[in-house]
Amino acid sequence: MTPLILNNPETAPITDEQFYQICIANRELKLERTSKGDLIIMPPTGGGTGKRNSDINLDLGLWNRQTQLGVVFDSSTCFQLPNGAKFSPDAAWIPLAKWESLTPEQQEKFPPICPDFVIELRSPSDPLKPLQEKMQEYINNGTRLGWLINRKNRQVEIYRPGREKEILDNPTTLLGEDVLPGFVLDLSFIW
Repeated sequence: MTPLILNNPETAPITDEQFYQICIANRELKLERTSKGDLIIMPPTGGGTGKRNSDINLDLGLWNRQTQLGVVFDSSTCFQLPNGAKFSPDAAWIPLAKWESLTPEQQEKFPPICPDFVIELRSPSDPLKPLQEKMQEYINNGTRLGWLINRKNRQVEIYRPGREKEILDNPTTLLGEDVLPGFVLDLSFIW
């Protein structure tokens, strides 16, 4: 199943509050919004992808619990990026000070912040190009490190600001670099 895109004319933009209310009224749907205002209805993941997403978030959460450097988010969290896009990465992390700079209301709704770290895990049915475009959009909006894990090709695309994406073939681990110091993701359970 591929995402369904509902084109929204620029003459009838949906406000942030309207998008939030649409999401609340349709909790059974996972919705995202592009910077142009188009709505994306994301299909639910299958069991294999859901398990892998959970494993990734568990590892990231355990690392964060030990370091207490920030806040970890799963794929249910929708972030409002500076360019107006509203995306829900499969895993995300924000430094604690950045998170605490938000008001309680901002934290409870869709946080108006771009995560410093994101992971997108490609499901077998996901087309690759839209995920690559989304990863670049995260980087353009302030993400410092992004991993697009492509199980289908056993590749990982690493995104960093000011650099070309790096493609790793069949890596065994990924390192959090200076963004997530000491974090190592073991990919043996992903492949």
